[in-house]
Amino acid sequence: MQKITTFLTFKSRGKEAVDFYTKVFKNSKINSIMVMPGGEQLLHASFSLDGQDFMAMDGGEHFKFEDGTSLFVTCQDQAEVDYYWDALTVDGGEPGQCGWLKDKFGVSWQVVPTALGELMGSSDTERAGRVHGAMMKMNKIIIEDLRNA
Repeated sequence: MQKITTFLTFKSRGKEAVDFYTKVFKNSKINSIMVMPGGEQLLHASFSLDGQDFMAMDGGEHFKFEDGTSLFVTCQDQAEVDYYWDALTVDGGEPGQCGWLKDKFGVSWQVVPTALGELMGSSDTERAGRVHGAMMKMNKIIIEDLRNA
């Protein structure tokens, strides 16, 4: 059992979000879900995304997600970056800068290739600076453009 679990409180549409996330991420499942009888209001959900446990509920209008909190998706290659970027920005998601985006439910995500950390951590500080500069101009991270910086 995971000691710390992320709990997402949506204004509404929490059930839709849980269904969506468990389809986007492989090896994911809904462990339990309770909705208000006769409606779609999510009372409680327990689910896992690729082995990471989460909980969710609908809390009403006073709940909102802030940019200072995001879910970080580590990607091994450009195909994985493209997949998660496209899946999470679909149907009203908003691209942000430097690999950040907001999904259609208002949750912020960072979709980041492992290559970014490797290139920015280079002992060649001039190259690392060029990589940082290239990343700052991007929405979705393009690994090839980072390597060419």
